[in-house]
Amino acid sequence: MVVSSPDNFNRTREHGFSIQGIKTRHKNRVATMHPGDRVLYYITGRMAFAATVTVTSTMYEDHTPIWRTDRREEDYPYRVHIRLDQLLEEPEWVLAKHIAYRLEYVKKWPPEHWTLAFQGHLHQLPRADFNLLEDEIVRLARRQRSKDAVAG
Repeated sequence: MVVSSPDNFNRTREHGFSIQGIKTRHKNRVATMHPGDRVLYYITGRMAFAATVTVTSTMYEDHTPIWRTDRREEDYPYRVHIRLDQLLEEPEWVLAKHIAYRLEYVKKWPPEHWTLAFQGHLHQLPRADFNLLEDEIVRLARRQRSKDAVAG
């Protein structure tokens, strides 16, 4: 799971969900990512899940500015190429407060502090949690497409 600000999520989107940069301190985690690995996006501030992608490359280093942070020296240099799998538009994002209690990953924290599960930039979720969240994203995306078809 990549924890992203709305601005950085939009920057990834502007690049066609073709690339994702990861902060310097997570180099070792990114180095374990391989083509075929799946990634879920959690958007800070909105406390919601917005998209899933598939990793299509191994890690490489690039310092071209794309993403922003308060730390000037951080340029998200450890990157992987990605391919979009599922995307929800913001009004349809899966709110964490409605589904977090069902996630094994969140059970590591006391219930009243569940939001701590989404602190930091990069997390490895259990496969069952990823599948649960992606299934919810797919369900909401289908519902949105049905509404759009009726309206159109």
